[in-house]
Amino acid sequence: MELGIGMFGDLQIDSQGKVQAPAQRLKEILEEIKLMDELGIDFFGIGEHHRPDYAVSVPEMILAAAAPITKNIKLGSAVSVLSSSDPVRLFQNFSTLDLLSEGRAEIMAGRGSFIESFPLFGFNLNDYNQLFEEKLDLLLKLNQSPKVSWSGQFRPALHNQEVYPQPYQNGLKVWIAVGGTPESVERAARLGLPIIFAIIGGSPQQFLPLFDYYKRVYLGHGHDPAKMEIAVHMHSFFGEESQAIADTYYPFYAAQMNRIGATRNWPPFSKAQFERGRAQDGALIIGDAAQSTDKILALIETFGLTRFSAHMDVGSPDHQLMMKSIEIFGDKIIPEIRKHAKEV
Repeated sequence: MELGIGMFGDLQIDSQGKVQAPAQRLKEILEEIKLMDELGIDFFGIGEHHRPDYAVSVPEMILAAAAPITKNIKLGSAVSVLSSSDPVRLFQNFSTLDLLSEGRAEIMAGRGSFIESFPLFGFNLNDYNQLFEEKLDLLLKLNQSPKVSWSGQFRPALHNQEVYPQPYQNGLKVWIAVGGTPESVERAARLGLPIIFAIIGGSPQQFLPLFDYYKRVYLGHGHDPAKMEIAVHMHSFFGEESQAIADTYYPFYAAQMNRIGATRNWPPFSKAQFERGRAQDGALIIGDAAQSTDKILALIETFGLTRFSAHMDVGSPDHQLMMKSIEIFGDKIIPEIRKHAKEV
């Protein structure tokens, strides 16, 4: 069982609309990753966004900066928007990261829930599905051999082309990130790739049919059940006292959810909605160590998880709050979950 932290690199925006300096947030993120490594947290993932409220557009740059200041923690994207990326360049970047970190790099590939990268890099949203399918095919071929022949619709063909550098590992781990689309789940299972579900609203129980579908298709294609890896990515934040940390975190969280919601015609995010999410059957893991541990353990048992990712920086709460949340996760929550895992 792997336990880690994901971030999007949110920039804090105050009530007057002043945006935190990206340089400051990037420095804070590196300090936070260093603390994660010192606490023995298994992995860190950082997302790709091309918006004014996020500091990170190129995850591998942040991860490369983290590599020399960490020793053990796995370093990955969360996610790389593969549909609008060049798979060759993405593979080279993460292979370089893998060399710098001596085998700790991984790619989490997704179609992207934000669409800003498509016009930015000259791609048509009408090709949303086809772009991902084709680029994933190329990425996986690149990951199998240094010499590649390949052709597709959206990129010039490769004819017995050598691609370097090669990773430190014998192939990078490539995760598929999904929101809730059965086609995405089927693709990951058919290819035998590890899958991570983003569960950020409603009840996690609603996702159970998709987990079962993944397992059924994965096994139906003859993949080794011992190699099956299933993860969830959920909004999380931890404090010493449950209601106190919820009350402290709510303004940061609600402000960012409303900024995103304004572009998607969502209704305003309410405190009642926040508290419903914090309930045992809700999708928010925000509270003290005991409450959060119980909720994560229930998710592990319900879905048969091999990895849990706590997405911890929605709205960019103050750096010291982030450091405390990371500390509680590493010092109090993870040991209890690992203890339980040994007992069962």
